[in-house]
Amino acid sequence: MPATAPTPTDRKFLGRLSLPERRYIADALRAETVGGVLLLIAAVVALVWANAPFKASYHTVQDFYIGPAALGLDLSIQHWAADGLLAIFFFVAGIELKRELVAGELRDPKAAALPVIAAICGMAVPALVYTLVNVFGSGSLDGWAVPTATDIAFALAVLAVIGTSLPSALRAFLLTLAVVDDLFAILIIAIFFTSDIDFAALGGAFAGLAVFWLLLRMNVRGWYVYVPLALVIWGLMYNSGVHATIAGVAMGLMLRCTTREGEEQSPGEHIEHLVRPVSAGLAVPLFALFSAGVAVSGGAIADVFTQPVTLGVVLGLVVGKAVGIFGGTWLTARFTRASLNSDLAWPDVFAVASLAGIGFTVSLLIGELAFVGDASLTDEVKASVLVGSLIAAVIASVLLKLRVRKYQALVVEEERDDDQDGIPDIYEEDNPEYHLRMAAIHERKAAEHRERARLAGASRDEADRPA
Repeated sequence: MPATAPTPTDRKFLGRLSLPERRYIADALRAETVGGVLLLIAAVVALVWANAPFKASYHTVQDFYIGPAALGLDLSIQHWAADGLLAIFFFVAGIELKRELVAGELRDPKAAALPVIAAICGMAVPALVYTLVNVFGSGSLDGWAVPTATDIAFALAVLAVIGTSLPSALRAFLLTLAVVDDLFAILIIAIFFTSDIDFAALGGAFAGLAVFWLLLRMNVRGWYVYVPLALVIWGLMYNSGVHATIAGVAMGLMLRCTTREGEEQSPGEHIEHLVRPVSAGLAVPLFALFSAGVAVSGGAIADVFTQPVTLGVVLGLVVGKAVGIFGGTWLTARFTRASLNSDLAWPDVFAVASLAGIGFTVSLLIGELAFVGDASLTDEVKASVLVGSLIAAVIASVLLKLRVRKYQALVVEEERDDDQDGIPDIYEEDNPEYHLRMAAIHERKAAEHRERARLAGASRDEADRPA
């Protein structure tokens, strides 16, 4: 009898990942988790340093200028961290986005609809919350984009600290959300935070990108070719007035992220594997070190909840993110007739949506861009990002801890490999060879137990025999 075609109701949301996708997600999140812990440490160091008796040294280092002035690159350390080091972060984000589009969760439009809509709602609702608070509170609307970003590294650091390991489907959902989130953050920065454009420099940057693309298509190899070219492209993009991190994204998107015959990894995945530790372990923590240092006091914390700009950021991250992502997910699943994975429940989705309210790195960057020239308000916005992210982390931690036993059981089941062939058993349920191997294993165990039973019986009989 021929198999019936799947109906729309057969599609599962947060269903099992393919084995290659699961391995990619695991490797990517492992690096991001380590980077997230370093990010957390850097943020704490920045806060302590900026509030210590020797806090003047923090601002001295932060405002120290270095670089070739003739090339327009005489920048402060804080500027180098935000415009230079974060270009590496966005380069990795560009590769992630390209891979998701051609080989990951976003390659199938039907499957991509749910995380994309969830991410869009998870950015639109926080912006709306911020706007409403500031319209009714007579505050500035310039910071509407601050609460729209999710920091995947910081979110994973929170998971590591509280000791919760999410099932792979939830981890993939969180990562896909963050990738789409990064895409729209890039567009926001490019469209809304571009200063006066120097078309000569911008034309030079585009010419450099064209050369970069051509060299890739000609299969030219060697870091000594691409690194100097990337630096030239970055410098031209910075001087054009377009935010320099856009150069990193553009180069990341140009890399090939599909494998060809004889390749174990695509060039994009290989380069991402090399650069991700630099991004997660060096670039982002250093950015946090020189951006998260704000004065914290009882009065400053109280001001976060009383001023419309800072209150809008906090409510956007804590309420807007959770409501937007959960609402977008539920409505999309409802109207596309996609059913939730039976191993999970909607409270799990809400917990992950709350975790996405941790908007550290990109939120800090957008805060600096939105209120450039107003140092006092910039620091207040940074404080609100820290407070909002902390509240979101606490709420998510409580919600995730309530289901931690369920998650642990699912993770154990996902990783179980009884035949010890390196492939989790859940991926071999339809493989006859797997069942034959398991049968042989059970037969050996049965024979071993029969022998033990025989020996135990013989020993008992000998003990019962009269002397």
